[in-house]
Amino acid sequence: MELFSTPWWTALLAIILIDLVLAGDNAIVIALAARNLPPQLQKKAIMWGAVGAIVVRAIMTVGVVWLLKIPGLMLVGGLGLIWIAYKLLSDEGSKEHEGPVASTFWGAMKTIVVADALMGVDNVLGVAGAAQGAFDLVIIGLLISVPIVVYGSTMVLKLVERFPIIIRIGAAVLAFTAAKMIVGEQLLDPLYGNATTASDNLHLAAQGATYVLAISGVLGAGWWAARRNRLIRQAHPVSD
Repeated sequence: MELFSTPWWTALLAIILIDLVLAGDNAIVIALAARNLPPQLQKKAIMWGAVGAIVVRAIMTVGVVWLLKIPGLMLVGGLGLIWIAYKLLSDEGSKEHEGPVASTFWGAMKTIVVADALMGVDNVLGVAGAAQGAFDLVIIGLLISVPIVVYGSTMVLKLVERFPIIIRIGAAVLAFTAAKMIVGEQLLDPLYGNATTASDNLHLAAQGATYVLAISGVLGAGWWAARRNRLIRQAHPVSD
């Protein structure tokens, strides 16, 4: 992908949106991890935890980018992203945020790194898919996502609460990225075509149908699941 080209900027915008909509839960858990530490140790734990998180996430992202080059895994990754996009909408507003608490500096730092590694899988997969193998975008995605996750819990939550459409836009971007991964799967070239045959009308129709089905399916199914969850909560309110 050519640097600063239109596809490059489009991919970067997709990465930023993915980072924003997937960063909330990660940021909350990390913020809670060190809440029992003295103020001066809280900042130190978060800072060094951020360094560890950057290293771990860099290894994970590069690993995913490499793995996605193996035949068949683009399809698996795309289907995984569709599920992540669906869960993003269906779980909207349905969870209470709780997280591990640490009482020592090293315990907090370990919790931050481990939490980011475990909870950052969806983010890593989304960034790797949107980057399409461009390692400059992977690096930029890392530089954007880690500060958001580690430092931006309050900002992310307020932004999403004020503009809830961000979640839906983010889910649509994830679904679009998933469809692009599926369409780009080498094993599905007979259906979608490749660099030399993708201009065929049948292949283009199949590609378009996949994009439409992925985006509309995720938005529709996510809306229905979120609505069902709200009705269930209204019918069975949980008392404190």
